[in-house]
Amino acid sequence: MIRTVLTYLLAIFYAYAGYRHIVAPDPFLLITPAWVPLPDWIVWLTGIAEIAGAIALAQPWSRKLRQAGGIGLALYALCVWPANVNHMLMDMQSADGGFGMAYHVPRMIAQPVVIWLALWCGRVTDWPFRKRR
Repeated sequence: MIRTVLTYLLAIFYAYAGYRHIVAPDPFLLITPAWVPLPDWIVWLTGIAEIAGAIALAQPWSRKLRQAGGIGLALYALCVWPANVNHMLMDMQSADGGFGMAYHVPRMIAQPVVIWLALWCGRVTDWPFRKRR
């Protein structure tokens, strides 16, 4: 039951984030590292990827599609980590301190948890809740 609830919450979170990437890309463009080519296009594509992953994760008909959604969202969270680090570094350099370390440190710690959660909700892994024989 908990896994199902978290699966739908994660899917809603990613679907909304994807929507925001598409309709209001400016905050995402601001934190995109300079080395990322075609940032407008990349931010738009990440929005599409989030929405597609959310749909795949939430659909109840195909285990393989749910697993693909979980893997895709986990890889997505890994790939956008540099933008989160860039955001933290930009904030640390700003005169007002931006959001501050109370925002960024938990965000950095949460990133591996979100990666694991996508894999767990996608039924790719049962770790650490696997039943021992």
